Amino acid sequence: MKVYSIPLGPLGTNCYIAADEKTKECLIIDPAANGEELVALIRKEDFKPKAILLTHGHSDHIGAVEALQGAFDIPLYIHKLDLPYLTDVGLNLSEFTGNHVVVHAVDIHEVAGGDTVSCGSIILNVLDTPGHTPGGVSYYGEGVVFVGDTLFYESVGRTDFVGGSMEQLVKSVTEQLLTLPDDTLVYPGHGPATTIGHERQYNGFLQ
Repeated sequence: MKVYSIPLGPLGTNCYIAADEKTKECLIIDPAANGEELVALIRKEDFKPKAILLTHGHSDHIGAVEALQGAFDIPLYIHKLDLPYLTDVGLNLSEFTGNHVVVHAVDIHEVAGGDTVSCGSIILNVLDTPGHTPGGVSYYGEGVVFVGDTLFYESVGRTDFVGGSMEQLVKSVTEQLLTLPDDTLVYPGHGPATTIGHERQYNGFLQ
């Protein structure tokens, strides 16, 4: 698996493409915005999208879902507790930006901890990591984990939004993420990548 990181939108949200290097089949994680540009990039690189994976439903992570589904006819994976975020501008926070984001997704698959998502040779395990949102999930496999806004480089996600809980988030990180091997590469929703070992040692929010 090769991972491509593409910052999108005004908040520089990290959209990831996890691709099977042999077949170019890929999973698209958190397609934040700039749908037409993202579709053009995927076609230029000859990727073969198989699914969209959402770590959570905030507007800065879902803005290009409709464009991708329209272009490639692929399913969307999201936890059931974050389904309302796709169409509720209050929950997905776009109400406060002046640019309402409402996603009318099709072919929706609900995921929960213990599930797996596969694409070519790629197999990702779903981890329940609520706290930033009630239905937050992470996707783990092949030595990497896509965590959305649950964990950042030496920080953690905000929990002061509706549905957020710092107690729940710290529990998610401690029980679901810090139990992974130290050399696991962490791909967050914003900012640079890090490792589980680094966060275990230096993340002040988790001490």
